[in-house]
Amino acid sequence: MTGTASPQDPTAIRISNVSKTYGTYQVLKEIDAEVARGEVVVVCGPSGSGKSTLIRTINRLEEINSGSILFDGQNIHAPMKTSALNQLRSRIGFVFQSFNLFPHLSVVENVSMSPIRVKGVPAHKAHDKALLLLDRVGLADKAFSYPGQLSGGQQQRVAIARALAMEPPVMLFDEPTSALDPEMVGEVLAVMKSLAAEGMTMLCVTHEMGFARDVADRIWFIDAGRILEMATPEEFFSNPKHPRAQRFLADLRH
Repeated sequence: MTGTASPQDPTAIRISNVSKTYGTYQVLKEIDAEVARGEVVVVCGPSGSGKSTLIRTINRLEEINSGSILFDGQNIHAPMKTSALNQLRSRIGFVFQSFNLFPHLSVVENVSMSPIRVKGVPAHKAHDKALLLLDRVGLADKAFSYPGQLSGGQQQRVAIARALAMEPPVMLFDEPTSALDPEMVGEVLAVMKSLAAEGMTMLCVTHEMGFARDVADRIWFIDAGRILEMATPEEFFSNPKHPRAQRFLADLRH
């Protein structure tokens, strides 16, 4: 299936029967899930459960072996030219564990580069937009600093601003706080909370259960490559149904 979903389609991402293997190891097993427009979904589960692989298939950083993933009605894993794939990826913001900023570029240059190169936005307009985004993530005063002069939390907020610069309708976060010192985690989660409050469609792989409880509309619990439970935060934290989810939460509490 290709083409564009109608604007009325309430589903932003539709994952159908997706499986993924590395050699003989099956890391994703027949995943079926949907993310609605404006929804915040938190993906959690033990290490090695397939969370990061799943989120990386959504912008085709990882190929799948079977099934389909539709974004705005377009099959992300259909055969397509590199230019078409890049255009598709430009509409899916991705924030990584590591910040992946260009060390030789200033903060404002890091944020404005993709709109200039990918979208052809005039440099002065991209620069002005970058300054607004840096203000939004609380870093207006660091616009002309270089990544090496920033803390980890500041670098991750720049990475979020850089993703937002492409005006994506969906944001993916792959453990965005796991590389940070504990005192820097809150400043990144605060930016993510503000995006959620503004109605951004978000899919977040994270170990931050406080964020999941406060911000998520739904939680997907994954173990051994399968989504074992989908629930509201209230349901998940107070009355998890699957025994593996019950054990996961009991381990967290201890």
